[in-house]
Amino acid sequence: MKRYGDVTALAGVDLAVPQGTVLSLLGPNGAGKTTTVRILTTLLQPDSGSATVAGVDVLRDPREVRRRIGLSGQYAAVDENLTGFENLDMVGRLYHLGRKRSRERARELLELFRLSDAADRPTKTYSGGMRRRLDLAGALVAEPQVLFLDEPTTGLDPRSRMDMWDLLSSMVRGGTTLLLTTQYLEEAERLADDIVVIDHGRVIAQGTADQLKQQVGGERIEVVVGTDAELETARAALQSLAVGEVSVERQSRRLTAPVTGGASTLVEALRRLDAAGVALLDAGLRRPTMDDVFLTLTGRPAEEAGGEDGTAPAPRSRTVELDENAEVTR
Repeated sequence: MKRYGDVTALAGVDLAVPQGTVLSLLGPNGAGKTTTVRILTTLLQPDSGSATVAGVDVLRDPREVRRRIGLSGQYAAVDENLTGFENLDMVGRLYHLGRKRSRERARELLELFRLSDAADRPTKTYSGGMRRRLDLAGALVAEPQVLFLDEPTTGLDPRSRMDMWDLLSSMVRGGTTLLLTTQYLEEAERLADDIVVIDHGRVIAQGTADQLKQQVGGERIEVVVGTDAELETARAALQSLAVGEVSVERQSRRLTAPVTGGASTLVEALRRLDAAGVALLDAGLRRPTMDDVFLTLTGRPAEEAGGEDGTAPAPRSRTVELDENAEVTR
């Protein structure tokens, strides 16, 4: 648990990440994602609860935890007066890799992140995307057992983002454990073995992308009606078939109904809408997206911002473990 005065930033989070897998934390801004990462990386002490990372207790031996992890935060942490090479070489020296290995590792990562041509330029001349890539390279200098990435691809262009996904996938196949926070839902679906959705400092859902989609309804009927006056009639017709609440977007005159039964349910919906005299501009059946999951679980879209101003009921101490045994103590 972590509180700031009257604000509860984190209130009851249980996580377990097996070695060589990816856990993605999803949630609106202010949900507690960054607070969780800061606690697990020894940058912040919790008010209660416990955590182990790579088998090491975060509170009892923070120095050893830092030896085993890599971290890239939301903002690039580079020294603008040093060159890209000097930044990475410095990180290697801080990890006690030695002069030769630090320099070798710096060159390896500059090549990997397509920064070799700018290696000897001061980073204050780098673009925002280049600085982001350099910061991510810095998190990998010591080849950490556990890697924490807080919104790692923010500010990257689409090509760089896809390159980063390929690199992270390769690292995980090599045995690295990865915990990442993101608001790119495609990123979570592409990379994560397990997804945890948190809101107001609590876990509200957990599972694979397919499991979360199934949880909020396996299929959706979407229709667009011709006039505003038909919205309520259409809603009533669809609600009789829906397995959850029918949502209405009044501006676009679009209705979405979670259903089961596939095409046969769509046929029945069209029959009922026609019998009710509803004129349709469009109709279709689709599976839910991660955007649907996010909106259904949190009540707001993924890009919506907000501060850590929510409170949660009766917080309990929890344990977070990231190690190869992946056992959780509650």
